[in-house]
Order: sequence, then structure tokens, then C-alpha cells
Amino acid sequence: MINKLSSLLNAANISLTDQQKQQLVGYVELLHKWNKAYNLTSVRDPQQMLVRHILDSVVVEPHLQGERFIDVGTGPGLPGIPLAIVRPQSHFTLLDSLGKRVRFLRQVQHELGLTNVTPVQSRVEEFPSEPPFDGVISRAFASLEDMLNWCHHLPSPEGRFYALKGVRPDDEISALPAGFTVEKIQPLQVPELDGERHLVVITRQ
Repeated sequence: MINKLSSLLNAANISLTDQQKQQLVGYVELLHKWNKAYNLTSVRDPQQMLVRHILDSVVVEPHLQGERFIDVGTGPGLPGIPLAIVRPQSHFTLLDSLGKRVRFLRQVQHELGLTNVTPVQSRVEEFPSEPPFDGVISRAFASLEDMLNWCHHLPSPEGRFYALKGVRPDDEISALPAGFTVEKIQPLQVPELDGERHLVVITRQ
């Protein structure tokens, strides 16, 4: 699996250490193992997980600004775990409301030796933001409007919202709540992935 990951990373022009690659593969192996009992993802094939979960997450890293991030509705740790592995200088709070997912994240944290993640079980609107975050990240979490309404208290005044989307969500962008503006819409290239991917970056006005 490490060879497959390396070829995908090369295709995406992403350079990682051998240890980072081992951690990413280790995460996929844990996800595959726990998925049988915990039903963490609909993707069953580890090779497909490399494309649809790992690469789909790490292509976002160059576009992140700051050091402290929160991944809301992280599920089994996506995109937070892969991002924490490829961005060890930053810290990621992994937020989910389901206890079984947070138990899995704590196991991943322990087995992979990740010191820059904090799994938390909480509803996002009830989670205090002290200190505030540089970035709020979501993937397949909610509409942009819901994300901003639920997470508006989490970033610092200069912080950003990063929403990982498929096709460009023009309908959602046109329905942004007052006080927010789109900073950029970044098309993402994910090797071997069918369909479009976009990163929508939103700031406060």
C-alpha cells in the first residue's frame, strides 16, 4: 500500500517523509480494521481509501493558513488526521458528536503517536472556542450556511472557514449569511478521483 500511496503523492506533487507515509498507511489500516464493527466510512477498499480519503484530504494542506485548526464533524478523522500527519507543526482539534468515532480517533492518536491532535466529543454549537482557532475545516459536513451559523464562534476575527466541497457550490455561496465573504474558491486536483473537488475559503467581512 505504501507504493500506491507514494505514486498518488507523486502525481499530486506532494513530498512527504517515509514516517509520514507510514502514518498515513497506518491510519488507513486502522480505518479498515475498525470499519467492520464501527461502520466509519462507506469506502470498504483500503486502496480506494488512499484516493478518496487520504489524497482528498492532504491536497488541502497548502491552502491552510495558521497553526490551530478545528475539524468539525470529523467523523473518522477526515480531513483532520491526514492533515495533522502532513502538517505536524499545526494542531488539530477533531470534533464529532458520536462517541464511537471519538473512541476510534483516540485509538488512532495512540497507535500512530500523533501529539498534534485532540479528539473531542461535542456538538459543534456547544463547543467553546478558547482560544479561538485560525481555521475551521469541514468536509461533507453541512451547507455553507449551516456551517457558518453553527461554527461562527470558533475562529478568531482573522480566522477562516475551509469547506471541502465536490462541485462548485454556487447555490450555497449565493446564500451566505450576512457578515461573511468568500475569499477564494480553489479547484483541487486529486489523482485517480472521479468528479470535481473545490475548497471554499470564507472570511468575516
